[in-house]
Amino acid sequence: MKSLPTSLRGLASGLCLSLAAIAGVAHAEYPDRTVRIVVPFAAAGGTDLIARTLGQGMSKELGQTVIVENKPGAGTVIGTDLVAKSPPDGYTLVIATLAHAVNPSLLTKLPYNNETAFAPVSLIGKGPNVLVVRTESPYKSVKDILDAVKAGKKLTYASQGNGTSAHLAGEMFTNLTKVELLHVPYRGAGPAMTDLLGGQVDLFFGTAAAVSSMVDQGKLRAIAVTTPEPSPAFKGVPTVAATVPGYSVESWYGFFVPAGTPAPVIAKLNTAVKKAAQSPEFVKKVEHEGLVVTASDPAEFDRYVKAEEARWRKIVKENNIRAE
Repeated sequence: MKSLPTSLRGLASGLCLSLAAIAGVAHAEYPDRTVRIVVPFAAAGGTDLIARTLGQGMSKELGQTVIVENKPGAGTVIGTDLVAKSPPDGYTLVIATLAHAVNPSLLTKLPYNNETAFAPVSLIGKGPNVLVVRTESPYKSVKDILDAVKAGKKLTYASQGNGTSAHLAGEMFTNLTKVELLHVPYRGAGPAMTDLLGGQVDLFFGTAAAVSSMVDQGKLRAIAVTTPEPSPAFKGVPTVAATVPGYSVESWYGFFVPAGTPAPVIAKLNTAVKKAAQSPEFVKKVEHEGLVVTASDPAEFDRYVKAEEARWRKIVKENNIRAE
């Protein structure tokens, strides 16, 4: 048999090398590069701190660097939309909060479809929001706030953005008590607390993760927690519901990836999240903040978020809650 001409031999060799390279890429074990967690809030807030702490634990489990990228704005929509439009390969996650479940009913239009754009990875945990004021504030109870407003005082409350748990906590408060508070949205919990401490705003229904260290340091005073039952992490602090019957707001944190991400990749991420969330380092860091670690399977997280969406859709409609 005659051998192939030199030119054809070169072509065949090049083709074999190309096919081998493609096969190598196709069978590369996940993850083989840096994984990114998008935080749809500004740096230094509670969600950011939780994402960074979990990222360190996930990095150990995945064997790759896990970085955090802050993309605040539009009540978490900017950062969430970035992830919705990212490749479904497991290298980009969003850490979602209550805003993820509320935005579809609170906002008239979203650049993504909540039902079809994401795949659940894990519910990390749940906890209370805490109504806080600066320590020199004259308000020491929910009753003090209500009395002040009814006496004509114009009070403001901060949030980490429209549609966030702090915003919804404030809106539910005003709707149930029939008092007026001016909502002042910020691009994250960090900027909100800066202005609270500086006296530019009066109140903040912050997540426990965002405010607990300031409460411990005596820079902020905790007036009440937003969950129906008192939080063991804030001993002696009453519930808002003790003064305002029917009041209930719960903060939560969870991971989503873009829809279409392969099931084996989601399973590997779920394992990494669970191990990071259940690690002694993470549990110790969040236990004094009232966060109850859940570390659920994807299906459990999906059911929880759907139930939250339905609950808040009803609340938003009944109370005529608006994003602005």
